[in-house]
Amino acid sequence: MTFPLWLADTIAKSAQRAPASAGLPSAVAFLEIPARTEVVTIPTRHGEIRGTVYLPRTPDSGSGVYVNFHGGGFVTRHPEQDDALCRYVAANADVTVLNVDYVPAPQSRFPGPVEQAYDAVVWAAAATRPWNGAKLVVGGQSAGGALAAGAARLALERGGPAISLQVLMYPPLDLSVPARTKKKPDTESFLVRMGPIFDTAYCPDVGRRKDRLISPAGPSDRASLAGIAPALVVTAQRDILRDEGARYARRLADAGALVEHLDLPNVGHGFNLFGADRELVTTVYDRIVVHTSDATAPDRDGRH
Repeated sequence: MTFPLWLADTIAKSAQRAPASAGLPSAVAFLEIPARTEVVTIPTRHGEIRGTVYLPRTPDSGSGVYVNFHGGGFVTRHPEQDDALCRYVAANADVTVLNVDYVPAPQSRFPGPVEQAYDAVVWAAAATRPWNGAKLVVGGQSAGGALAAGAARLALERGGPAISLQVLMYPPLDLSVPARTKKKPDTESFLVRMGPIFDTAYCPDVGRRKDRLISPAGPSDRASLAGIAPALVVTAQRDILRDEGARYARRLADAGALVEHLDLPNVGHGFNLFGADRELVTTVYDRIVVHTSDATAPDRDGRH
């Protein structure tokens, strides 16, 4: 049964008008890490979008850049929910973090947000930026992870920009099948209920949901991923999106592009935003830092 587009759009717009959540629990907000930020404007083929730049501890034009895309089912617009991750990565990986405020659905439907994400990556990679765009990481949580994967795919297909690492946290990577079919015992129900709303608002054309930029873990995408950016994939065992994340991790491994797959037991979708303990969140963030640091490290001759 197809979810009515008018209803999906109405719910999506209502969610956009809702205020941001009260904030993360203090234990995982990492407010003890100082954040120096500035706002930038990023041109894309779909108009200008905003980005928040998090400066590293030791700002240096040779430091790399981590381009982050927030989650929200492709429909909400609260990039500030990723503040904790952004400040943690900027401080501990010593890179600039660019948190991108892309335009969500229904104002921008598929492939609009993916194209915005790719355009933001191209902008961030330019030699004129005050960071080293040749040392570039893309990442995101939930829908943002899907956009990061799409941006990496477009970079592969279009010959650039070079991406050193993609960080995909519990991403939706197969919209070609209904959310209700992804439910298993001991998995959460939230995305079973909300999935049809998100999917319909983002991509009303059911046939288009097989596209490689929206369902790279689906059965229709069989193209080679050879040469795609190396990836860290994070999945959560109580998340209905876990299996598609694991499938994509295997695809990346087959292409020689999987750096690590973290499959976390006993937690669900958005675990770091919705109450997981600090030890677990720190463990995951530290793996992101390690791989980001490796991907953006200076060359052996000392050049960034």
